[in-house]
Amino acid sequence: MGIGLWLRTGLLMGIMTGLLMAVGYVIGGPNWMLFAFMFALLLNFFSYWYSDRLVLGWYHARILDEMEAPELYRIVEGLAREAGIPTPRIAVIPTDTPNAFATGRNPRHAVVAVTRGLLKILNKDELEGVLSHEISHIKNRDILIGTLAAVLAGAIVQLAYWARWIAIFGGFGNDRDNDNIVTALLIAILAPLAAMLIQAAISRSREYLADETGAKISGKPWALASALAKIEHTVRIRPLREGNPATAHMFIINPFAGGIASLFSTHPPTEKRIERLRRIAERMGMAF
Repeated sequence: MGIGLWLRTGLLMGIMTGLLMAVGYVIGGPNWMLFAFMFALLLNFFSYWYSDRLVLGWYHARILDEMEAPELYRIVEGLAREAGIPTPRIAVIPTDTPNAFATGRNPRHAVVAVTRGLLKILNKDELEGVLSHEISHIKNRDILIGTLAAVLAGAIVQLAYWARWIAIFGGFGNDRDNDNIVTALLIAILAPLAAMLIQAAISRSREYLADETGAKISGKPWALASALAKIEHTVRIRPLREGNPATAHMFIINPFAGGIASLFSTHPPTEKRIERLRRIAERMGMAF
C-alpha cells in the first residue's frame, strides 16, 4: 500500500503542477507559464520555512514545556521513539473544540498541537491514539505534502481568477480569437475545481495512511477509533468558529462543520476510518 500511495500522491502533485502551468499559459503564453511555475516554487519555499509559524499563530497556539504537561510529554516522547523520529514540540490551542494537528518543515522541526477541548474529553488511551496519528503525519512527511498541495491549489485558484478577469476585460493582448478566449475561460473556471478535487484526494489518502501507521505505532487501533468518534460528535455540536478553513486538511477531523460534498472533503468519512481501524485490529489479533 505504501509504495502505491506514494506513486498516486506524486502523480496527483504532478497533475496539479501541470494545471498551474496551463493556467499560466492561458494568461500569457510560454512566458506566463514559466512565471506560474516560478511563482509556485516561491510560494512553496516560503511555506516550507514559515508555514508552521503562520498556522500556530492563526490558532494562538502556545508551546508547552515539559514541566507544564509532564504526562503529555511522556506520551509524545514514547510514541516518537517508537516511530523512530525526534520528539516534536507540543503546543496547546485555547479552544474547547477537540482536535489536533501536526506542523513543521521536517521531523526535526515538528510541532504537535492539541486543543484544550481534546485534553478534556479523551482518556489516556484515546489521547495516545490521536497523538500517534499526528506522529505518523510527521514520520510520513505528510506535513510537507499537505503544504505543497495547499500552496499549489491556492496558486491555481489565484491565477485562474486573474485569467478570468483578463479574458472578460480586454482579452489576453496576443490577438487570440473569440474561440480561444472561450477556451481560456473554461480552463480558468475548471482548473481551480480540479485543483481542489486533487488536493482533497491527496489529503484523504494521507489521513488513511496516518490512521494505519498510528495504529501500529501505538498498538491501540481501538483507542484511535474511539477518539475519532468522540471528536466527530463534538465537532458537529461545537465546530471551530475561528481560524482559517484552508487549514482544515491539517486537523485529524475537519473542525469547520459544514455541508461539504464528499468529493471536496479533505477527510475520509469517519465511519470508514473506524471500519479500517477495526480491520487493522483484527489483523493485529485484538478485540475491538
